[in-house]
Order: sequence, then C-alpha cells, then structure tokens
Amino acid sequence: MQSNEAQGKRLNKFIADSGYCSRREADRLIQEGRVTIDGRVGALGDRVQRGMRVVCDGHALSGRGEKVYIILNKPRGIVCTADPREPMNVVDYVNYPIRIFPVGRLDKDSEGLLLLTSDGEIVNRLLRAAGGHEKEYEVEVDKPLTREFMEKMMSGVEILGTTTLPCKLRRTGARSFNLVLVQGLNRQIRRMCEALGYNVQKLRRVRINNIRIGSLQSGQWRELTQAELGGLLASIRDSSNLPAAMQNLEE
Repeated sequence: MQSNEAQGKRLNKFIADSGYCSRREADRLIQEGRVTIDGRVGALGDRVQRGMRVVCDGHALSGRGEKVYIILNKPRGIVCTADPREPMNVVDYVNYPIRIFPVGRLDKDSEGLLLLTSDGEIVNRLLRAAGGHEKEYEVEVDKPLTREFMEKMMSGVEILGTTTLPCKLRRTGARSFNLVLVQGLNRQIRRMCEALGYNVQKLRRVRINNIRIGSLQSGQWRELTQAELGGLLASIRDSSNLPAAMQNLEE
C-alpha cells in the first residue's frame, strides 16, 4: 500500500500550504470549480503529485508559502472574510504584501484581537473546539448588571439549542464586565446577553490563548513575537487528531 506522501498531497492541503487560503476556504473554491490540476477542474479528494500544476482563480500555486502570523486590533465595521466581493473585508483592510486570511472571526460590530496568517495548517488546528482555547473579552451592556445575570452567564445560558459551557466573569463597572470563554458559538456573547434580557453595546476581544492585544491601537497590526508564536504552537501541538468544529475562534 502506498504512503500518503507517495500518493501525493491532498488538493485542499496543497492550496492551504501555498498560503492562498485556509483548507475550509480551499474546499469551497474546489467545489465551485475554481481550481485546476494540469488544466482539468479539480475535485475534493484529488491528490497533487510532484510536478503537477495547480491553478486557483488564475494564480499558479507552489504548495509552499511563507508562514506569516500577525494580530490586528480590528475596528468595528471590518468584516472577517478574505472574500474580495466584500468591500470591507479584513484582508484588503490590512493590505499585507503576502496573502493572509483570518483565523476564526469577530462579527462586524465587534472589535479587538484577530489573528491572521498565511499558514493554512495552523488555521485547522486552532479551529478545533476540543482544544479549549481561551478567548477574553471586554463587554459593555445596556443596563446595570445584577447578581442573577452574572451567575447565569458563568454557569451556562440556553442558546442555539444548547447550554453554553461555564465561563469566567469579572465585573469591571456598573454595566461592564470581563469574560473568558473556551467556546465559540456564533455571536455567542451577544446571544447569551440577549437571552438574559440585555443588549451588548460594546464588545472587544483582548486575548486569545497567550496572545494579548496590549497597547495595539484600533486598526493597527503587528507580527507575533517568537514567544507568542511558540506559546500558540505549543497550545495546539496535540490538536491534529481532534474532531474539527469550525466555530472555535468565533465570537
């Protein structure tokens, strides 16, 4: 039986390793017929052998790309997508010289720390819910906090047909609090607050795992330090065989 290496690299991984997009995005491009292998339209499950020519939307891909890791203090109004059809997409906003894409997402009305990278493999591993990656937020709501609200937020709230996992909450003002999640359901914090009769006025992510936003101003970005990258890679070292759940770094 041939090894995977002898059989070639899976097409979606080849695209991701080129730094063109994440594997999930690669799957979408393949399904839409936008990828060719030696001139024929590629299909999900295809493998790329050495010497084959892979082209996506007119761009020839090498299967190898420079690995770039940056964090952005995302302003409100910027959309966490690489889709050029979205005029406020985050990739065009950053305008990095190498193609990068966001890891997870913050919704359009939220702000704060967002990871972007050219490393398609790290995206898959970060987006595995079983990894339990901590995400810390500063939240402001439309009315004073009550003890009942804080206790329910910490113990779990019924949203989207499930109960949210326990989380850490620290009050920071009459209408504001700091929240640490290890879960990432779609618009989770907003939905949790709404289920308890509150509306979020401001939502800012300030930490993912060991990476903190620090003094980075709104709209500014920087590359990860070696210490930050090392800590991030260590936290996902054992996640390669975990089941994927593609919401893990969503707000």
